[in-house]
Amino acid sequence: MPRSVPWMAPNGGKQSAASDASKRKRSSDVIDLTGDSAETRPPKTPRSSAGTTSQSRSRSSAGPSSSAAGGRSFARTPSWTQPSPSSQRSRTAYVPPWTPPQQHSQAERDAWLQEEDSGIFENVASSQNPPIAYDQYQKYGSLDTKIVGVRYYTGFATIGERITIKREPSNPYDPNAIRIDNMINEQIGHIGRNVAAKLAKYIDKGWLLMEGSLAGEIGQFDCPIALNLFGPPLSSPLSEEVRERMMMDRLPTQDISRYERDQKKRQQTAERKAAANSQFKASQGPGLGDSTQEQTMQDIISGSERFNPRDVSRAAEEYGTSEDDLAAMVKAKQPMRLATTMLPYQLQALAWMLDKENPKAPSKGSKDFVQLWRRHERYPNAFTNIATNFSIKDREPPLASGGILADDMGLGKTLEMISLVVSDLEDWTPSQEGELGATLIVSPLSVMSNWSDQIARHVRKDQPLRVYTYHGAGKKSMGPQDFSQYDVVITTYQTLASDWATGGQPPKSKGLYSARWRRIILDEGHNIRNPSSKGASAVNAVLARSRWALTGTPIINSLKDLYSLLRFIGITGGLEKLEVFNSVLDRPVKANDPSAQALLQAIMSAFCLRRRKEMKFVDLKLPELSEFVHRIDFADKERERYMALFQEAQGTLSSYRKVEGQKAVETYRYLLEILLRLRQVCNHWQMCSERVTNLMEQIQKQKVVELTPENLKALQDMLSLSIQSQEECAICLDDLHTPVITPCAHVFGRECIERVIETQKKCPMCRAELKDNSVLVQPANDFGDEVKDESIDFDASSTKLEALIDILKASKGTGNKTVVFSQWTKFLDIVQARLDREGFKYCRLDGTMSARLRDQALHALEDDPDCTIMLASLGVCSVGLNLVAANQVILSDSWWAPAIEDQAVDRVHRLGQTKKTSVFRLVMEGSIEERTLDIQAEKRKLMMMAFQEKDNKRGKTKSSRLGDVEKLLR
Repeated sequence: MPRSVPWMAPNGGKQSAASDASKRKRSSDVIDLTGDSAETRPPKTPRSSAGTTSQSRSRSSAGPSSSAAGGRSFARTPSWTQPSPSSQRSRTAYVPPWTPPQQHSQAERDAWLQEEDSGIFENVASSQNPPIAYDQYQKYGSLDTKIVGVRYYTGFATIGERITIKREPSNPYDPNAIRIDNMINEQIGHIGRNVAAKLAKYIDKGWLLMEGSLAGEIGQFDCPIALNLFGPPLSSPLSEEVRERMMMDRLPTQDISRYERDQKKRQQTAERKAAANSQFKASQGPGLGDSTQEQTMQDIISGSERFNPRDVSRAAEEYGTSEDDLAAMVKAKQPMRLATTMLPYQLQALAWMLDKENPKAPSKGSKDFVQLWRRHERYPNAFTNIATNFSIKDREPPLASGGILADDMGLGKTLEMISLVVSDLEDWTPSQEGELGATLIVSPLSVMSNWSDQIARHVRKDQPLRVYTYHGAGKKSMGPQDFSQYDVVITTYQTLASDWATGGQPPKSKGLYSARWRRIILDEGHNIRNPSSKGASAVNAVLARSRWALTGTPIINSLKDLYSLLRFIGITGGLEKLEVFNSVLDRPVKANDPSAQALLQAIMSAFCLRRRKEMKFVDLKLPELSEFVHRIDFADKERERYMALFQEAQGTLSSYRKVEGQKAVETYRYLLEILLRLRQVCNHWQMCSERVTNLMEQIQKQKVVELTPENLKALQDMLSLSIQSQEECAICLDDLHTPVITPCAHVFGRECIERVIETQKKCPMCRAELKDNSVLVQPANDFGDEVKDESIDFDASSTKLEALIDILKASKGTGNKTVVFSQWTKFLDIVQARLDREGFKYCRLDGTMSARLRDQALHALEDDPDCTIMLASLGVCSVGLNLVAANQVILSDSWWAPAIEDQAVDRVHRLGQTKKTSVFRLVMEGSIEERTLDIQAEKRKLMMMAFQEKDNKRGKTKSSRLGDVEKLLR
């Protein structure tokens, strides 16, 4: 399948070979389709009306061009006269009458597009770590040029319509060829030869990304096009080199130069403010143990800053679905097959889902929008997509059946989905031959059993659903006939990916891809937020009439998360292409473009339903949630240690910007390790182990370390860092799945790196020798928590520890129970030792504990009135637990993706909570923890904007995190 520019690999020297071949093959009777000169073109032979009814362009040669609403001009028949995408593969291009019969077919021209390398090392995201993600590229300039050779192709587009840009390094006429297609992959023409000669080298090296739209009507020989050129961000070491070369080639760089000037002004202003603040606070920083007077809870709250992460900017309130509109939604009837009586808002969700499974295009004369499609005002049989300006005629646009159910945790998404399954079982008829009436549910392994339990609980005993769990070594070899015996089939993401990995394209003879399902439901749908991951590819390949994603956090880090969900459910009109999505939505939203914000909220209104537990009409009657930021001053010695590490991190970041290749890999890894120590010293100075630092020094000297007991622990510490930082596998670009680390300190998913070792015996990042799978180091436990460090002096204190103990002491005798969350079990060890000395009774929950011990801890918190504290690992408690026995939360440390923290808090403040709930965030003043709050606010603001939430619930590639790193170290 033709691939667009952003995901193209470097050409690797193929151009010259293609050029030589083209010179040998050319003869006087073959027409160059990529040339610039109109003078060299042969005279155009008029087309007969008999032979051009469907393939040829129809241009209006008489009279002025007519414009549709919104200023779009139709001087020629627009793209809707063309074949549908389904017929595109077999269509060949129009052949001019004077051209010899051996003219190239559409399939041949598609073959000229750059193909993906099949070698295992080319599957790695980049040879440099972290890779620069294209969604981080910044605009360098705009270029007005033209598409040439338009009369040789049959692709159509209208003024303002988005186009796709593709390199053709194997084009026999010009190895620099840049092809222009419309939204359904029909070729319009090429960028002119002279301009393409300048741009091709930048594209092939991954230095420039181009986005464009038609700037005028398609004429007899060419068509004006407006190109936007995007390049590496200013923080990248490539940026300066790319700009210098572009200026030498006389390519526009005015936008990036303007941005740099503005950034320098902002930085100078920030430095002046920081200098003034540092002078004011120069004498501050009390030592440990200066105060012996116990604080009351009122003292602690009055000294904290009330924090409401649900606040949203006023601009977002102008768009989207309001709470009043959500409250007024129609309700469905209670399904007779359900034993559980659904709440009113749940019946509204059922009505919404039934409607979304049966979408209908706007009727003639209608002003409505359906999934961003509207009737064209000038052409009654035409439809236009308002996001991309793509138009079709004489057929209805393809519409998605399904959507995203994004209700808050605890509102009953599972019950709502079960009600959908039972609602149409009796009346179901297949929409096409071979379709089953069964629903396929895909969930994480940890909650898979919850689905069968909930179905048994909510469905009437006299009319049960037939449920089969397709998972594990005991699962049967099943085909469509076997699956047809069930109403619901439950599986996991891992099992689905395993079936997908077996040879062949769907439908297959056996397994989950052998059937056409009534619907597919993704539980925890944000698991596919990386569109390049194996998991996303696996779910997209499932054959189903309707497609649903359940997630409380459709946007975690960026709009790229949302794109993957929209592509899964079947959005159309061009937004299913990542480069178009970035062009019309992601980049403009980042630039605070109001029209892009409105488009984002229109998308969410069309495809997504989200209600929050705080909404009045939901009426869960949850008690009040109060959140506070408790700011703490460093002690003098703590500040000295922190500032030394901070300056080291700034220096390392500066070095990273100047290096490339393997040196950049090492520098970035070291930078992450310093950031880890910076965060840890905010909690307790004893957490900064030298073990990882010593390991990094060894690796720089000898590339691979021996797996001694000390190095093994250090590698596990580094692996824990990668897991906690939510890094991705560099081979498949998916979230780390069964994470392991190599002796050369690179982190992968086990399945991916084992395949590489089997075929290559080398690390795909640094080419260090890996003899077999025995050298792979796995985490110390399932959740990546650290093993206990016996070298810590548990009697030593820290200012953050003292502040935490003050809150716990003030809570004594109040009837409150507190959950203390931390990302590090090492800090929980320190807190636990102090609780023992203070005489508190507590329980503990972390990834180093067995399932039996975890169950005992949960029962102690719930049933033992004397057990008032739970020490909890954030990684364990952010998923699948009910902690409503507690009503107070202390977040000891924060990180830049807020969704995990938010989910952990929601384990306490959820349906079943009867007491007012308080959350304390402990933040060291003047540290990266303060800047972390700003980063979290940006990510929450994006989520709020998408849903027009006034009181919203709080809630990558490594390169996207690099931008966060730079904000932390300003």
